[in-house]
Amino acid sequence: MLASRPAVHPVESPPEATENPRRVRMKDVQGMGGTPGGLALRVCQFVLALGALCVMSTTNDFASATAFRYLVAATGLQSLWSLALAFLDIYCLLVKRSLRNSQVLCLFAIGDGIIYTLALAAACASAGITVLLGNDLNSCGMNHCARFESATAMAFMSWFAISPSFLLNFWSLATK
Repeated sequence: MLASRPAVHPVESPPEATENPRRVRMKDVQGMGGTPGGLALRVCQFVLALGALCVMSTTNDFASATAFRYLVAATGLQSLWSLALAFLDIYCLLVKRSLRNSQVLCLFAIGDGIIYTLALAAACASAGITVLLGNDLNSCGMNHCARFESATAMAFMSWFAISPSFLLNFWSLATK
């Protein structure tokens, strides 16, 4: 009898379940550090904070209110922080690397959070004093109300520019 015999082929055993599968890296979201969107946000933050700093500090009576001095200090700190991170973004874009280190992301999230809070507090305090001088005391003739309002508006715009940076860095840190 010529019957066919089943052929036996060796089969590899499946990999063990203890091996961790390789993780897939998420694409960089525009606005995060090391991306062109992040660089644009940092440059915008720097320009607006520097504008508020220059407009407020060129008035001769900004030191008359503590809120205006606080605005000058906060926008000065924000402009330095944004400029430093803009240079870091430029470096990352030139060497084609992204900022994915968890310690670096933690530093950026904490720094952006501090600057975010300081900028909002300074802009709100300056807005309150500007409204007090302009509407309640009617002393705009003696003061530089237009410059105070311009500097306060730029401080609010710089706060709006730092908001996406803070939120994206915090979100990226939370998802690590």
